[in-house]
Amino acid sequence: MVKDSFAGDRYVNPYTDFGFKMLFGSEINKELLISFVNSLLGGREVICDLKYLNTEHLGTSERDRRAVFDVYCENERGEKILVEMQRGEQQFFKDRSIYYSTFPIREQGLKGEWDYELKAVYVIGILNFRFSDEENDNFHHEVKLVDLNTNKVFYDKLTFIYLEMPKFNKPETELKTMFDKWMFVIRNLSRLMDRPLALQERVFTRLFESAEIAKFSKEQYEEYEDSLKVYRDWINTINTAVMKSRAEGREEGRIEERLELARKFKASGVPVNVIAANTGLSEDEISAL
Repeated sequence: MVKDSFAGDRYVNPYTDFGFKMLFGSEINKELLISFVNSLLGGREVICDLKYLNTEHLGTSERDRRAVFDVYCENERGEKILVEMQRGEQQFFKDRSIYYSTFPIREQGLKGEWDYELKAVYVIGILNFRFSDEENDNFHHEVKLVDLNTNKVFYDKLTFIYLEMPKFNKPETELKTMFDKWMFVIRNLSRLMDRPLALQERVFTRLFESAEIAKFSKEQYEEYEDSLKVYRDWINTINTAVMKSRAEGREEGRIEERLELARKFKASGVPVNVIAANTGLSEDEISAL
């Protein structure tokens, strides 16, 4: 069963900093991250093990800007995997994502003799928003460097995977693949009151056991409540900005309608004072048209 409100949540909200790092960024729950990443790769590669790495990075000098990743790890082949939960839209999100990818690339540089061979880097973004320039229903984006002349992948060791979570609306009855199931559970976990019948794999047993708020220690519960407050404040800020933008848009639309009406009246020879009385515009505004 899925509910809509925050009240009486049974399971942790994975969009909170605490919830996301507890489920995907802790050694005890490493199998969850392995299963999730493997579901994204769709069987092309299978990760057997992951090692968590330091999530805080500096550039090549102390003056460089610091980068702090949500989850940063390395698989058994030495490939780097960076996982980020993006709770709200940022103006230069794609730029930020590219910038973050440079850290796991640069840190592979070796002193002395080195032939520049690199291990693959994966940047995974779980987005709690829609790309503003994406009007279609595609919620799963896999991006690589491509030769535009041939439409073939030019370099296959740098992969960006973006998941637009608000676009994923499959019900439980349509969950077929592990990817579908992971998308569903991330999208709906905090709103579930029971474990869905479609999620019977052993890895989801582990997830629901770890995510149950009633099993938290006092310290965990307090940390989660603090993290949840930050998340709620963030959501409220976003919603307020959206409502304000819509209201301003409607007002701008009404003003433009009055201006257009005034132009038509003026072109028809209607006196300025009459136009002003019927549109609410000042005579100076009408004269300037």
